[in-house]
Amino acid sequence: MVPDTFIVNIEVCANSVNSAVSAEKGGARRIELCDNITEGGITPSHGAIIAARRKMSADLYVIIRPRGGDFLYDDTEYCIMKYNVELCKSAGADGIVTGILNSDGSVDVKRTELLVRLAYPMKVTFHRAFDMSRDPFKALDDVISIGCSRVLTSGQKEKAVQGEKLISELIQYAGNKISVMPCSGINEKNIERLVKRTGAREYHVSLRDSVKSLMKFKRNSISMSGGENKSEYYIEVTNSERVRRVLKLAEKAFNKYHLKK
Repeated sequence: MVPDTFIVNIEVCANSVNSAVSAEKGGARRIELCDNITEGGITPSHGAIIAARRKMSADLYVIIRPRGGDFLYDDTEYCIMKYNVELCKSAGADGIVTGILNSDGSVDVKRTELLVRLAYPMKVTFHRAFDMSRDPFKALDDVISIGCSRVLTSGQKEKAVQGEKLISELIQYAGNKISVMPCSGINEKNIERLVKRTGAREYHVSLRDSVKSLMKFKRNSISMSGGENKSEYYIEVTNSERVRRVLKLAEKAFNKYHLKK
């Protein structure tokens, strides 16, 4: 599936409204807004969704995930997901990013399909729950049948470069039925390789840098980050220049390897 009229599309996983704005400045045409990136991303606040929509014109997709951990949700968690879909729609989001699995590792077709219907006319990306599924090709068939526009995957490996063989196979298998979007660890150093070996038209990146806090007074004896050796005095924000650089490299590589005359 060709996602739009552009040669290559770069989607940025933004951990804040500031990151979303910076990503758009760098040329990102789609933003996935998340909170709590350290747990793989959960649904951001309603206020953050509204602020992002007002501050940027790029397509805004919001992750619908009630907590970190696995992708098997109880009735209360599923109810929260449905409420958040409605909130995203009312806030003017263009799409959502979600996914539910059954305990046996298969896609929960019934409940995910209900979220897709509830989200309409917003589009839906099936997120990296896909990478935790038991059979990637059966999972892809299910995601297609549900009506998702794309699937986010690292090829069921920790990083996209490790899963590039499966990613390429999934792209060939999907044909024009759905867009398969590589993710995880994609940056300036490996984007050309991934474009060459997968031929994907969309890539999901974060490209964040640590920005020093403007606080003058610092109490370094206390950490609010759960003892994870993270300083409160650095904030991670998407770097617009890095986004611009990766997009340029991706377009150049796609022209070189997949649009040969």
